[in-house]
Amino acid sequence: MAIEHACTRTVSKPWGSTNLLPWSDIQADGVAIGELWFQRPDVKAPDPTLLLKLLFTKGPLSIQVHPSDAYAHSIGLVNGKTEAWYILSATPEAKVAVGLKRPITTPQLRASIEDGSIAHLIQWRSVRKDDVIFVPAGTIHAIGPGVVLAEIQQRSDTTFRLFDHGRQREIHVDDAVAAANAGPAECQPMPTRLTEARSVLVASPHFVLERIDLPPNSHWRLDAEQETWVLVIEGHVQVDLMNAFVGEAVFVEADRTDLKVGTRGFKGLLAYLGPRPKPNLLRRLDPDNSEFEIQQDHPAEVRL
Repeated sequence: MAIEHACTRTVSKPWGSTNLLPWSDIQADGVAIGELWFQRPDVKAPDPTLLLKLLFTKGPLSIQVHPSDAYAHSIGLVNGKTEAWYILSATPEAKVAVGLKRPITTPQLRASIEDGSIAHLIQWRSVRKDDVIFVPAGTIHAIGPGVVLAEIQQRSDTTFRLFDHGRQREIHVDDAVAAANAGPAECQPMPTRLTEARSVLVASPHFVLERIDLPPNSHWRLDAEQETWVLVIEGHVQVDLMNAFVGEAVFVEADRTDLKVGTRGFKGLLAYLGPRPKPNLLRRLDPDNSEFEIQQDHPAEVRL
């Protein structure tokens, strides 16, 4: 049983930022921070199955791919890495790449990595605040500059780089070729409205990602049978006896807790183990809860 205010681990990256506001007041001291990893405060506690991060991009990330569970097992790793991104902010020119423009053969993929032409084969798309991108394992992808995003993923730090903009880091040709789907990405899932307060953004075998929008001064019960992450992206919420503000996360496992929303309301991300949304995970406790009842039979699509 656990209800914990998550702490953060900073990860420096050549493409990172020295200004993390308003998401974090950590002082970078001139070192480019690319990622904040949310962690349980007790270093002796078991690692959760999922990893929640914030990413800050001032430069482009490498073109990369992550292994599936099957390929990860074949090279002695515990699991692969499927992930999803929620765009917290983006400059007007911000883009991400997901998949290739067209299918290519394995020899063509290898050749494109070796000569750098893979940089011209990936499919870029513009992104803006509140966009959601699902990146299944095996999908070739990249993130451009000017983005702050929240990422939920399988707990793995395995990345195979195909192209790195001349940064002199290792390129993983053999593993990338073996792990990658050398073609366009799968169609992105459409968000669906689960209740007036909850929108399911991604439901995968590994995790479910929701956005929750709770009105000011409302009172809720979170009943987390398995590990669940709550990330504050707007407003303020009191979880049990802990206050959580923008850019902060709470970890709950095998426990139930109350959420008391501040005067400006609360908007957050809710992430938990897949494969299906949990209809009874969150319910309203104060009187005005009739409009927030679960709509299990016919959830309506909602564009975010």
